Amino acid sequence: MAQYTSIRFTETVVLEGLTASIGSVGDAYDNAAAETVMGLYKNEAIKKGSPFRTGPLRMIADVEETTFDWVDWYNNERLHGYLGNVPPEEYERNYYDRNTGSSNDDAANIPAA
Repeated sequence: MAQYTSIRFTETVVLEGLTASIGSVGDAYDNAAAETVMGLYKNEAIKKGSPFRTGPLRMIADVEETTFDWVDWYNNERLHGYLGNVPPEEYERNYYDRNTGSSNDDAANIPAA
């Protein structure tokens, strides 16, 4: 964790105009969200017996295919409790339909306010 709290790293963060997220004195910069997703990925996609695996992960291509399938499922199909148990893609589509009267594809062409 030294790379997260080193003087050089801290100086670079400041020089770039960024704000570090620190929970309390001595904590590393917060990466809890990334760690959570990586934990889910390892347990749901990579672990032996995963429904995303079609066999042993012997080659990088096997890992890439498994990863692609899991990311697609995670972003588009999984039921998300915070979103009312609908997949993220469906929630986003419904959001744009409610707020713009158009689908997400059409909403991409709406200029920002």
